[in-house]
Amino acid sequence: MHEVDYNKIEQAVTMILEAVGEDTEREGLIDTPKRVARMYAEMFEGLHKDPRAYFKTVFNENHDEVVLVKDIGFHSMCEHHLVPFYGHAHIAYIPRKGVVAGLSKLARAVETTARRPQLQERITSTIADTLEEMLDPVGVFVVIEAEHMCMTMRGVRKPGAKTLTTVARGIYEDDAVKRSEILSLIKMS
Repeated sequence: MHEVDYNKIEQAVTMILEAVGEDTEREGLIDTPKRVARMYAEMFEGLHKDPRAYFKTVFNENHDEVVLVKDIGFHSMCEHHLVPFYGHAHIAYIPRKGVVAGLSKLARAVETTARRPQLQERITSTIADTLEEMLDPVGVFVVIEAEHMCMTMRGVRKPGAKTLTTVARGIYEDDAVKRSEILSLIKMS
């Protein structure tokens, strides 16, 4: 297991604050490098975890219809600017031969995948790849909707703009009717 180098993060944060002209001895900033180091350790704890680990235990429930978990909240850090993006994941799959995973495992896979410097497109693909590999479902459909602070706080400065990414595998990739059905279910409150 990789250990986080807190001292190195603290030094880097101190250097950034100095580089932008801040007084690192100012009362409000004295412990900021330590706080940021602890936050980064937490924010990036998914770097050394594998989301496939959550699907080593599965159940046979003889269920062959859609399993959909909607509105799984998450937050991540844009690897291009190291600022947050956050939103919701919607994960659907159709079990093959009744093989299902615990519902919380889907949320844990999202959390682990998001807790690293990341791209939204990669989170979407990683979750779909993980389910496809570990559950061998008839189909997988993953939708991620997120707001990116790199678009809100800098550059184009458009608060409220949402990015939607999807990955369809198996029957959802090949069958337009099934794809339309799952999108309708995701849109339902």
